[in-house]
Amino acid sequence: MTRVVDPPIKSSSNAIAIAIIAGLFFIFGFVTWINGALIPFMKTINELTDAQSYLVASASYISFVVMALPASYIINKVGYKKGMSLGLFVMAVGALIFIPAAEARTYWVFLTGIFIQGLGMTLLQTASNPYITILGPIESAAKRIAIMGIANKVAGALGSLIFGAILLSGIDGVKAQLETVSIAEKDQLLNTMADSVVTPYIVMALVLFVLGFLIRKAPLPNLEEPAEAETDLTKSAKTSVFQFPHLWLGVITLFFYVG
Repeated sequence: MTRVVDPPIKSSSNAIAIAIIAGLFFIFGFVTWINGALIPFMKTINELTDAQSYLVASASYISFVVMALPASYIINKVGYKKGMSLGLFVMAVGALIFIPAAEARTYWVFLTGIFIQGLGMTLLQTASNPYITILGPIESAAKRIAIMGIANKVAGALGSLIFGAILLSGIDGVKAQLETVSIAEKDQLLNTMADSVVTPYIVMALVLFVLGFLIRKAPLPNLEEPAEAETDLTKSAKTSVFQFPHLWLGVITLFFYVG
């Protein structure tokens, strides 16, 4: 669709907006990758099988599938800026669910928190990915996306290191103890270990809530797509996504990359 920017974006404003979106890519890269540290952690505290423990990662991917189409509908209704803000709020709610999950040491409550965070990340990514491509000249869109990818992967590596150090420190020693202690002592050890997620996720929730409010006030240009504008796509004879090879080849590539 024809995109209208009003008023015209100055280069300095553009740079600030790009930096803000890079921060968002950093955030969902960080949150996505920490699920890797949660797999062995939850396997221990909830005494899970291997199959159950890998649902920790799957819960997030399932939410991506569930939320994909609703996210696009929401973005069409509220716009990119409000969509990104809403995504951060939903992620914060998911982080807060880790508190009762840790207190109860209940597997499905942890999965619910991860699933809700995934819903928020889907909404955030649905808004931020197209937004960064149209936030400036189309000729440099690929460059901007590449920079966002770097921010995402750096955050992911940091997230794995930080949460791995917080959640997995001494886990081998705890496992060894669990084999020799009584049932009451075992529960105490597991409860203490589960409580270690509370502080990090409270901090995460606070940061996400604050960022959600700040995004609403941030100097991000409103990029609108008028519904009445006639597009090149509607003028063309193409009627299926399979008629756009760069799109479906990209989807196949991403499928094998993640799988």
